[in-house]
Amino acid sequence: MKTMKQELIDIALKAGEKIMDIYLHEDFHESIDFKADNSPLTKADKAAHIVIDEALKGLWSDIPVLSEEGKHTDYTERREWTKFWLVDPLDGTREFIKRNGQFTVNIALIENGYPVLGLVYVPVQKVLYWGDADGASKIIDGKETPIHVKETGKSIIAVGSRSHSSQEEADVMAKYKVEETLAVGSSLKFCMVADASADLYYRHGPTMEWDTAAGQAVVEAAGGKVLLPDGKRFRYNKENLLNSSFYCLGQLSFLN
Repeated sequence: MKTMKQELIDIALKAGEKIMDIYLHEDFHESIDFKADNSPLTKADKAAHIVIDEALKGLWSDIPVLSEEGKHTDYTERREWTKFWLVDPLDGTREFIKRNGQFTVNIALIENGYPVLGLVYVPVQKVLYWGDADGASKIIDGKETPIHVKETGKSIIAVGSRSHSSQEEADVMAKYKVEETLAVGSSLKFCMVADASADLYYRHGPTMEWDTAAGQAVVEAAGGKVLLPDGKRFRYNKENLLNSSFYCLGQLSFLN
């Protein structure tokens, strides 16, 4: 497991280097494509995908890869998967285009429908968040520090999307008497709950499975929960890869 962890970290760092080469040194705005759902796709998304996809398949050829930018295996085959990699090579492409630094590399390992390990790498900050059965941590310049959700606290801080928001999300903030809401891009929202910078992240759909899996792994390893509105644990490898609304919770007293 220790070897796998370092190999995955190395893969994320290499993908981050590819992203930063484009982010810092190229005018990529003229080459932006748009997918069927009108979400943007850049040269950096594609470059990071190639790095991660080739590395995962080279090191663990027996574990299939489902990546946002790769071929999406039909559910008739995918439903038989008991273990697979779920990858978003560049989460927060809109933030990448805006050059605000709030984008991430997401890699998660899914077993029997749930994330068992995940990493979220922030290339601009050179910070990596890790989560597995042994706990969660933040890694900066090779130094690893354990992190844990903030389980109690009088002042409730929520974190929400920088590029997407809804009235339903505002209603949830009012329900939990949130005193401050921070707007943040990509999977950084999960990481802020995991390291106790925030207490609550509610998303009123839609997202895709690769948007949330690595972040969920980190949050759960840090002692938090990622739940459907009915209180069930967030699950993966559905026939439709589109996610429904969810709660990401640090203060578990919210569940009472």
